Amino acid sequence: MKQSQVDINRGLDEYILAHIDPEGDYLYRLWRATNIHLLHGRMASGHLQGRLLKMLVRMVRPSNILEIGTFSGYSAICLAEGLDEGGMVYTYEIDDELEDFTRPWIEGSAVADKIRFIIGDAIKEAPKLGVEFDMVFIDGDKRTYVEAYEMALSVLRPGGFILADNTLWDGHVLETPRQTDRQTIGIETFNDLIATDGRVEKLILPLRDGLTMAMKKR
Repeated sequence: MKQSQVDINRGLDEYILAHIDPEGDYLYRLWRATNIHLLHGRMASGHLQGRLLKMLVRMVRPSNILEIGTFSGYSAICLAEGLDEGGMVYTYEIDDELEDFTRPWIEGSAVADKIRFIIGDAIKEAPKLGVEFDMVFIDGDKRTYVEAYEMALSVLRPGGFILADNTLWDGHVLETPRQTDRQTIGIETFNDLIATDGRVEKLILPLRDGLTMAMKKR
């Protein structure tokens, strides 16, 4: 009997996870807790994307990383795992109701000393840090991706990298969005901007929900 595409995709996902580094017990427990206790738990990066984030950090070897959108802290921990000694992840979460869940998980991790967790609007507050970043991970409010991107470019060193999550948006980028669907409009506006932006080199990885990678030109 011929397998359906859904079965093939599920099988490939399982195959991939069996042939990459494990996420580790702590991250697995955080992933479970995220999906049990938080709405929209699938927004957390998860095993495959988490290992990719760590690998990219290992490759780029940034000193300072900015994350826009902490959520449960899963991706911040993955980014911090890849840092060299002395590196720091500054991660902003605008939803203060997540703090009681997220802060204990970050502070209980083995890389807590490499993560600065801040409740606030990264678009407004991150430039005030006076830090030049080597990498920025945008994974916050999709309605403000363009504003987050412009801010990220302003604090990113030449040759630094921007990663933006969810840029394929469950395939909704192929549809004409309703005027009330501000999240899809936000993603499409961001995608259209970056596609023609001469300030960066860019590509989209069809990983999970789409991951855009851009390098600020020197």
